[in-house]
Amino acid sequence: MNVHFIAIGGSVMHQLAIALTKKGYLVTGSDDEIFEPARSNLEQEGLLPVAMGWYPEKIHKGLDAIILGMHAKGDNPELQRAEELGLTIYSFPEYIYQESREKTRVVVGGSHGKTTTTSMIMNVLKAAGKDFDYLVGARLEGFPQSVNITNAPVIVCEGDEYPASALEKRPKFHFLFPHIAILTGIAWDHINVFPTFEIYLEQFRIFIDKIEPGGTLIYNMTDPVLKKLVEEHPAPVRRIPYNIPSHEIKNGITVVTLEGQTGALKVFGDHNLLNLQAAYLACKELGIGAAAFLEGMAAFTGAAKRLELLAGNDQVNVYRDFAHAPSKVKATMEAVKRQFPDRQLIAVLELHTYSSLNEQFLTEYRGAMEQADKAVVFYSRHALELKRLPELPADKVIAGFDKEGLVVINEKEELLAWMVKQSYKNVNLLLMSSGNFDGLDMVTFASQVAQ
Repeated sequence: MNVHFIAIGGSVMHQLAIALTKKGYLVTGSDDEIFEPARSNLEQEGLLPVAMGWYPEKIHKGLDAIILGMHAKGDNPELQRAEELGLTIYSFPEYIYQESREKTRVVVGGSHGKTTTTSMIMNVLKAAGKDFDYLVGARLEGFPQSVNITNAPVIVCEGDEYPASALEKRPKFHFLFPHIAILTGIAWDHINVFPTFEIYLEQFRIFIDKIEPGGTLIYNMTDPVLKKLVEEHPAPVRRIPYNIPSHEIKNGITVVTLEGQTGALKVFGDHNLLNLQAAYLACKELGIGAAAFLEGMAAFTGAAKRLELLAGNDQVNVYRDFAHAPSKVKATMEAVKRQFPDRQLIAVLELHTYSSLNEQFLTEYRGAMEQADKAVVFYSRHALELKRLPELPADKVIAGFDKEGLVVINEKEELLAWMVKQSYKNVNLLLMSSGNFDGLDMVTFASQVAQ
């Protein structure tokens, strides 16, 4: 196979390029800018373009497939040349499906918990010695890349509801056609793409329609919106609802019981227990029992930036989490507070996505930070400029969150100063963002706090 990537530097695009190279395909690619770690990863595999930019002469009739990344626009010169030649053009998820047509496809969808649930399944399958491919949206300990395509009989995919490419505006998870599907929950997000909740909800109805006939849908019955949607949907699939499994917390450690088998976990929180139950039900469909599942979960510490412990001692733990949407923020905070009920919780949330920086969306955050003893919302003016959004007044943020004592900060130096002056005795510090706090080095700060 001779494959060319338009926008090869994307976070998952470059991983797929590397995976296909390892499979023996001839891979080329272009991009107008490539950042780390993609740049070094591509260079190491001999895939880094010699020069940045778009070169229509790279597109020729000998190509078997063009894979179009999200970063590429509709007027991209290479894309236009590919269309002129009548070449086969795939979005990323369309191509993943082409590579997995003969595999058993497991797809994890939902507004939250996708990465963690996918990661749990992957870790258990690996521990059990199963041969499988995967697509996941984060760096995972023990896996050299986030995409792997081989001749394995099974593929486990994180199913994103965001658009597939500049040409294909439908959500990515509409193109994966699972045999085993998981839906973790539904909470309105991506308002720049789905301006109303009903439009967003419709994407999940369509996803259920895409499950292979006779396939299995594993769904979170504790989410009333999802439960209603699944129960009313006429799709010819087997439905398996799930709830929080039996468990107890001993000295800050969660111990879970599945079908009479008991195991201690390194992750915690009701949202992670729900993720775990979904992962178990999927693994059970793949022939893995409770004992083997818990054995595979014993060392699982979570995906990067998912309640990731940056540093800690007997007085303070500093956690970093990808939480940004209202439901994710609330679930993450509740998890930390429940696991450590006697510790003060200091929560810092960065508003970074288009939705979270939109004044009309702020009321969705009402009550999300209620569990915090001290709460800060940070957003940089630079992020507003990048997304071409108007100034976001602090009083609108305070009104939207409706959290007594909420501190709103716009400058990273001011945020750092606020964090430095806090006491970290008997405290959990929770840093939540899908960004990077405008470049603040939170890893170093965490290590200093926990010295």
